[in-house]
Amino acid sequence: MKKSLFLADDDVDDRMLFEDALHEVYTGADLVMATDGEELMEKLQQRLPSLPNLVFLDINMPRMNGFQCLREMRERTLFQDIPVVIISTSNEESIIQQSYSQGANYYICKPNTFEKLKQAIHDVLSLDLKLRATQPSKEEFLLQY
Repeated sequence: MKKSLFLADDDVDDRMLFEDALHEVYTGADLVMATDGEELMEKLQQRLPSLPNLVFLDINMPRMNGFQCLREMRERTLFQDIPVVIISTSNEESIIQQSYSQGANYYICKPNTFEKLKQAIHDVLSLDLKLRATQPSKEEFLLQY
C-alpha cells in the first residue's frame, strides 16, 4: 500500500535530502512538502477527506513553528490522530520534552549523514504508527542516529 507522508521544513536543502532519502528506502511513498506549519495545515485541509499516514515536522520554522502546528493538529478533530514525528536539529532536553508532552509520536535529531537519514526514515516507516495513541514511553520517544 502506498504511504502518504507530509514534511514541514523551512530549509530547502533539508527537504530535498529528505525526499531523496525517502525514495531510496521506500519507493511507494507520496510526499507532500511544506515550508512551515501554516502551509502544512493548508495542505492537510486541501487533501481532505484523505489524510496522510504520517507527518514529519521541523520545530524551527517561520510563520507557524512546529510546536504551534503540532498543537493545532492535536486540537482539531480531523487531524488529531495523524502520527507526527518531530525531526529537528535541536537535541535540547526541554525541546524533546515539550514535543513529547504536546503529543508527538517520536523525536529524531536530524542525522548528520545521508545514510543515517535513510536509516531514520526506514526505522520510522517500519513502526506501527496507526494512531496518535501509539506514543511510546519517554525512554523510547527519542530516536538517535
